[in-house]
Amino acid sequence: QVKLVESGGGLMQPGGSVRLSCVASGRTDSIYHMGWFRQSSGKEREFVAAIAWSGGDTYYEDSLKDRFTISRDHAKNTVYLQMNSLKPDDTAVYYCAANPLEAYYADQYSYWGQGTRVTVSS
Repeated sequence: QVKLVESGGGLMQPGGSVRLSCVASGRTDSIYHMGWFRQSSGKEREFVAAIAWSGGDTYYEDSLKDRFTISRDHAKNTVYLQMNSLKPDDTAVYYCAANPLEAYYADQYSYWGQGTRVTVSS
């Protein structure tokens, strides 16, 4: 089992930046991919970014890759999502996910955090 705990959300100004964190515990040696997803009110959960836990290869939703950056710190068992040039449309609950195999879609991930809410508003 892998436990994931996100943090870093809150109320953000348009144009601002925020870094979300996701700390993994438990069987972290079983993780192959970690991802970030987001879900806004009335919409399905959507893919944001993923990273290969060991090799560090990164993958992004095309529309977000110029503003968002995913990274990981093995020593801290933590994955980050740096979000820049925030827009009101980025308002959502952001979820961290982990999987023992390569995964890009929500239904492929085995483990999920509880989510952290990001609200972008002036």
